[in-house]
Amino acid sequence: MYRYDEFDHSIVQDRVKEFTGQVKRRLAGELTEDEFKPLRLMNGLYLQLHAYMLRIAIPYGTLASRQMRMLAHVARTYDKGYGHFTTRQNIQFNWPKLKDVPAILEDLATVEMHAIQTSGNCIRNVTSDQYAGVAAGEIDDPRIWAEILRQWSTFHPEYTFLPRKFKIAITGHSSDRAAIRVHDVGIIIVEGENGEPAFDIYAGGGLGRTPMVGHLVGEKIPARDLLHFMDAIMRVYNMHGRRDNLYKARIKILVHALGAEEFARQVKDEFAKGGAGEDLKLPDGEIERIRAYFAPPAYESLPDAVEVFDKALADDKAFAQWARTNLADHKVPGYAIVNISLKPIGGIAGDATADQMDAVADIAETFSLGEIRVTHEQNLVLPDVKKRDLYEVWKRLDAAGLATPNIGLISDMIVCPGLDYCDLANARSISIGQAISERFADLDREYDIGELKIKISGCINACGHHHVGHIGILGVDKKGVENYQVTLGGSANENAAVGDIVGPAFTEDRIVDAVETIVETYVANRKEGESFLACYRRIGIDPFKETLYAAA
Repeated sequence: MYRYDEFDHSIVQDRVKEFTGQVKRRLAGELTEDEFKPLRLMNGLYLQLHAYMLRIAIPYGTLASRQMRMLAHVARTYDKGYGHFTTRQNIQFNWPKLKDVPAILEDLATVEMHAIQTSGNCIRNVTSDQYAGVAAGEIDDPRIWAEILRQWSTFHPEYTFLPRKFKIAITGHSSDRAAIRVHDVGIIIVEGENGEPAFDIYAGGGLGRTPMVGHLVGEKIPARDLLHFMDAIMRVYNMHGRRDNLYKARIKILVHALGAEEFARQVKDEFAKGGAGEDLKLPDGEIERIRAYFAPPAYESLPDAVEVFDKALADDKAFAQWARTNLADHKVPGYAIVNISLKPIGGIAGDATADQMDAVADIAETFSLGEIRVTHEQNLVLPDVKKRDLYEVWKRLDAAGLATPNIGLISDMIVCPGLDYCDLANARSISIGQAISERFADLDREYDIGELKIKISGCINACGHHHVGHIGILGVDKKGVENYQVTLGGSANENAAVGDIVGPAFTEDRIVDAVETIVETYVANRKEGESFLACYRRIGIDPFKETLYAAA
């Protein structure tokens, strides 16, 4: 795990001092809200529907136990006892008082955390695969390169006031768990010359008002040229990106307007220029310096077949159910990856209480080498758990209310905060997600349905990633009444696709029934072993339309 050097410490401390002064001036009336807004946004502080919201950065989704304990402290001391993990692998606190924000940032700085690059028209917190470094078949640990990108982009003078916010995701595996093709720039680590890491780079992806899947603009870019190529992308965007129209300012609009081939040509022309590009070539020594922070731990030599684990599976049905859905294969024999669902039936997706955060920190410290991951699907991961310890880990998670056995199933939804918190939202999301999870609470039914990703957004900004849900739900306002538009067939993985709009939106009292109808239509039409997405891509949208609107 990366540890701050003297430059990191200085940057964070200086920013805390600067923002402390700005908050004092705002509270004293020396700054208007309009004057304060750009200053607070650069420090992750939003003004939402009812209160301020503070978004804390979790670079590439990696946390140490001590950092998770600090987040619990913030929730307990300055908020209402909980936090909300987001689709950007960050955490949001929804109720901080403005006067307390400097103290929160001071506390966070003691454990190498901050709110920089969580807001504003800059390069945002770089996200990654939650299984980075522990997944079998990975070309390289993407966190190494995410950290290099973080250091390069933080306070970069050319990228502080971009036409619009800019999001980067990176994965080192052919199975895309980081949704790289729906980011402004998505990066896949591939094998380059002499077996060295190289990068396939996609640009122009994104959701929101105009959802698009990114295009390949750079193929097998050598490791030493990563920053130089990224700089070329940013320069083309900075030169041509729209600043006169908020809705046309994202890089996806530029790529679409120029055409992917022309955009890629301009990037390659910029990349081919000399001068400053030479200064951006990564020295081997610097790559190795960062790589050393992510060196694999000293894993024990363990048998992959573990009698105590197998016995627990046989003796405890609840544990067996959890193991079926919430465990993933680790690259080292005798270890497993543990997924912690933050989606209890009837609960709020992505929320964790201060006590739960402390419990996860304790479990990670005892059983997972002190490390925790945050997923873009609003769950947590313990990356390094010995198989012989899994039953005890499950019991402790269960005691903390964190053992819901539903990873990848229909109740494991992405849900944005919606109209309960956000002043941009048109409709509530949380209550819809709760109602759907309660409708499908029967675990045997969830198993029968199989993998099905529902994603819910309360407005067109798509914080809930509804465009790429197998079933996507978008809250819309129709003459002051909350309605919900449904899309089908979306995907955020290596076969990324934007879902198809089914038809007219459903009222709040009909949307859960509509989801049930979609599921029943799938079950009636699927072949043996066929997933929802595979079935939809085979039979198309018409059977679903027919059943959804049969009574209309």
